Amino acid sequence: MLTLAQATGFTTVLIATAAAICGIVLAFIAGKVIASVRQTSLNKRLALQTEQAKRDAEEIIKAARIEATAEALKKKEEFTTEINQAKAELREAERRLTKHEDAIDRQNELLGQREKSLTQTENNLKSRSGQLDEREKEINVIIAQQKNQLLKISAMSAEDAKQMLLKKLEDECEHEMNGIIQRKMEEMNEIAEEKSREIISSAIQRFAADQTCEVTVSTIDIPSDDMKGRIIGREGRNIRSFEKATGVDVIVDDTPGVIVISGFNPIRREVARQSMEKLIQDGRIHPSRIEELVAQTKKDVINKVMQIGKEASVEVDVRGLNNKILMEIGTLNYRTSYGQNVLRHSVEVAFLAQVMADELGLDGTIARRAGFLHDIGKAMDHEIEGGHPGIGANFLKRFNESPIIINAVEAHHGDIPADNPYTPLVAAADAISASRPGARRETLERYIKRLEKLEEIAKQFQGVENCYAIQAGREIRVIVDANNVNDESAAKTARDIAKKVEDELTYPGEIKVTLLREVRCVEYAR
Repeated sequence: MLTLAQATGFTTVLIATAAAICGIVLAFIAGKVIASVRQTSLNKRLALQTEQAKRDAEEIIKAARIEATAEALKKKEEFTTEINQAKAELREAERRLTKHEDAIDRQNELLGQREKSLTQTENNLKSRSGQLDEREKEINVIIAQQKNQLLKISAMSAEDAKQMLLKKLEDECEHEMNGIIQRKMEEMNEIAEEKSREIISSAIQRFAADQTCEVTVSTIDIPSDDMKGRIIGREGRNIRSFEKATGVDVIVDDTPGVIVISGFNPIRREVARQSMEKLIQDGRIHPSRIEELVAQTKKDVINKVMQIGKEASVEVDVRGLNNKILMEIGTLNYRTSYGQNVLRHSVEVAFLAQVMADELGLDGTIARRAGFLHDIGKAMDHEIEGGHPGIGANFLKRFNESPIIINAVEAHHGDIPADNPYTPLVAAADAISASRPGARRETLERYIKRLEKLEEIAKQFQGVENCYAIQAGREIRVIVDANNVNDESAAKTARDIAKKVEDELTYPGEIKVTLLREVRCVEYAR
């Protein structure tokens, strides 16, 4: 039998063993529970993340669809705008074409009416000519009868009658001689006009040069509108420094991608244009950089102007010119007159004057030199008071140019009389170069005012019914009342109108005055 102590020890061991087993079982169960809880929590988080990812994906897809729809709408609007612009341009072109066709129809109708009128006038003149011939025969018979009657009545001697007849014959011969002289003068004028046209046409055909159009403003493209703020600078310090250094005005407005440089002096405008382009390209825009870059650009432009002057003198083969003259010649490349580049105009005048001088047997070298230098005063007329002919002549006197060249320069606009045959040639070549189609342009306002003034001058004369300025103001058609103006007074009226136009208007080339006098005889057969 076990003792009490042994039984107590054994019981204690059993209790300890049972407690250990229970602890192990509880620990295993607790681990399983914890693992199950963790798995459940992990599954919930994964489910939440998956749901969130799905929502994010849906939002991204929705945003992409909205953006694609907006882009498609934008493209559609741009395409619609382009279509509308194209349609508008087509409508405008169709309108202009219709207007042009209407004008042609009206002109054809007017020409038909004029042709009928001229045919009728010609028939009337033939009829009147026959009547005048018959009347002349009757008058001659009456005169012969009157002579015989006077001889009987006055009882003149044969010598007195002879003297009277000789006197009458002398008067008749003088009248016929005046007619012959008039016809000869007209023939000589026609021959002279034909010869002059031949010489001028030959000169124009042998030299034709391109002409360029310059204006008093220069536009500069900028990469973005943000550059405008950098050009202006803080409180406008950059733009003020630029305008002070270059002497031009800088216009920065709402026009996208463009700034404008305005200035009357073309050299300053060119310096400003090149300086601004360099500043925009460089990106460093501040007052000290502006002054440095403008100074460097001035040197470059001056060298370029000198090079242009030398190249032009080589082109026209004019030698021995002083560097200061060449500098002013190069400056003419940046001057315009009614849109015509003055340097190219001078080159044209030089060659035209040479060709006409060669045709007339004069020295073409002198004519070419005079034509090349005739407008040199325009390079400095904005700095010196007076007209460009006088300024140019005074400038050339300082370099010992010949009196022929100086007179041609000073007198090519008629300011002083010409003292050599080269001056009229330069004046004619200047008018040809300035008046050829496309050489010069006028503003619409000045063009309309010149046409109105031309018609106003013609309407001031007595007997004028209507007048029309045509051929861009180079011809005026004047219609007079045939009952108040006869043939002799018609010719005088045409001369008076031409003289008044010369005195009161300034224009390139010449203006033709055509006076129309029409007699209409209408009878009715009943």
